[in-house]
Amino acid sequence: MSALTLNADHALAAAAESVVASPDGSIEFHATFKGRMGFEVSLKNRPVIEPSRMIFAVDGADLTSNAVAGEIKTYHLNDTYPWRGAHSVAVNHCNGETIALKSGNTSYTLEVRVFNDGVAYRFIAPGEAGQCRVPDEASTFCIPDGSRVWYHDLKGHYEGQHTNNLVADIPNGQWVAPPMTFKLPKGAGYASITEADLVNYSGMALQATGARQFTVMLAHKQPPSHPFVLRYTKEDVARLSQPATVSGTITTPWRVVMMGTNLNTLVNCDILPDLCPPPDPKFFPQGLKTDWIKPGRAVWKYLDGGDSSIEGTKEFCREAQQLGFEYDVVEGYWSRWSDAEIADLAAYAKQHGVRLLFWKHSKSLRTPEAREDFFKKLHDLGVAGAKIDFFDNEHKEIIDLYQALDQTAAKYHLVVNFHGSDKPTGTMRTWPNEITREAVRGMESMRLRDRATHETTLPFTRMLAGPADYSVVHFGDRKQNTTWPHQIATAAIFSQPMLTYAANPSNLLANAGVDLIKSIPPDWDETIVLPPSEIGKLAVYARRSGDTWFLAVIGGPEAQTIQVPLSFLGPGAYAAMLIRDSGAGPNAEQIEHTSQRREDTLTINLRSGGGFIGRFTRK
Repeated sequence: MSALTLNADHALAAAAESVVASPDGSIEFHATFKGRMGFEVSLKNRPVIEPSRMIFAVDGADLTSNAVAGEIKTYHLNDTYPWRGAHSVAVNHCNGETIALKSGNTSYTLEVRVFNDGVAYRFIAPGEAGQCRVPDEASTFCIPDGSRVWYHDLKGHYEGQHTNNLVADIPNGQWVAPPMTFKLPKGAGYASITEADLVNYSGMALQATGARQFTVMLAHKQPPSHPFVLRYTKEDVARLSQPATVSGTITTPWRVVMMGTNLNTLVNCDILPDLCPPPDPKFFPQGLKTDWIKPGRAVWKYLDGGDSSIEGTKEFCREAQQLGFEYDVVEGYWSRWSDAEIADLAAYAKQHGVRLLFWKHSKSLRTPEAREDFFKKLHDLGVAGAKIDFFDNEHKEIIDLYQALDQTAAKYHLVVNFHGSDKPTGTMRTWPNEITREAVRGMESMRLRDRATHETTLPFTRMLAGPADYSVVHFGDRKQNTTWPHQIATAAIFSQPMLTYAANPSNLLANAGVDLIKSIPPDWDETIVLPPSEIGKLAVYARRSGDTWFLAVIGGPEAQTIQVPLSFLGPGAYAAMLIRDSGAGPNAEQIEHTSQRREDTLTINLRSGGGFIGRFTRK
């Protein structure tokens, strides 16, 4: 369904304010134009963002101080489109407004959209082709007192470990990598701040600037991350510490606040892809369903042993076939092989129903010629795509590189997986061949000790922005303070269009729960986040693929017992396979085969760092 309604334009001479409400009336975005431009946001008449500033500058001139508002145009969007992630159909339903503004001789526009689960705004400053200007922002978000905030800094770029604090206790100057999730006081709900449709512009982070305020800071103001300094030259660091120039019209990314009364609303929020253009039919004639873009599960030789030879890679392909997995991610050792050897390997993988992805350093793909040569080579040799690594910065120069890589890969019908990357901003809707991103401290991090807290935090923080290539499921020391059932359950909770497993495929095949592991899909038709889910303590997900339901639970470091009603099931009986924590210890699991109905309630006993996963198949 698609619907766009434009209301009659109306001119307001020097309008002092504007209010845009969500279609269901529960959310309001209130903008003010007198003096310094500002805004505030409420959910069910309770504050989510208290009075905050909008600050947008071009070439050093602040356009949002003493700006004059003119004509206001309102519109209404209500459409759906196919999606991959928490559900298979996304809903784009909002009320919008464009507000003409003038500062001195400069005319520009503020655009606002308000959804039933969040708000977004952006600025548009028209410009002639070839006209080069430098934008900047310093807008703020003032968080209500008593809110608890989950955040991590920029030292590892987007590969950080969250801490949490009451908003008033967050130190002045603290850097925050979006999304920044917070729990509102007095049970008012949850919200998360990030950005959408980051294109032709530098990415933003947030910085605590006192009085419960967080200020938008573009990439040139952000401290260079440790991985960027490690992998790039001093000249690179200095260049990307300069403000970015934009040619022609300047369109900022959308500044987004997702919100809802519960965690289920946040996890199912579609705002980020809603705010991005649909796929270009020139590259994707069937859109998301274009036949060469295939979601799937991947084996990966990196964290759990295996042979880096061609024969070792073929063995992984054979085991991937036994698991029913669709991909094999091959690290940089592929560069030692001849073209003839690669073509033979790709043909062998294809015989086993497996597609190959080859790793590449992004530094070697900075020119159009290098991108053309690399992607053409992969296509001609029968390789399905690339895992491209080490971006480590979100200056406009790097954002432009992502776009160029997506486009050239699409030309050759290849999928891409970006590592060492920035947060997703919904642009996977525009470029569905970008099948996942990392931008997360995942299983690669051997130093991460409290994985139980980390893994129960990520579904409600980083993963609100989009898929995160965490590398799920490990049965060895890397699982740290989690159990085997917890690890298996992460495969159903950390879903993404290409779900990479950390465990050696032979260890997956040897696991007593392998039948269930084989059946976990990479994306879902429906997702319900159930109580008593709580950030950093417990994630309880009911997810449907076709007629089959999965119940996945991962627990934090505290042992706990929960009751989960199965009311999400359809009518009738279901054959259930359940994997529970075992009394024998964290490196064991208890398998049950039972019959369950929607009237039943499961009692789940979780060890410290424990987990549970059940599959419910209609009889």
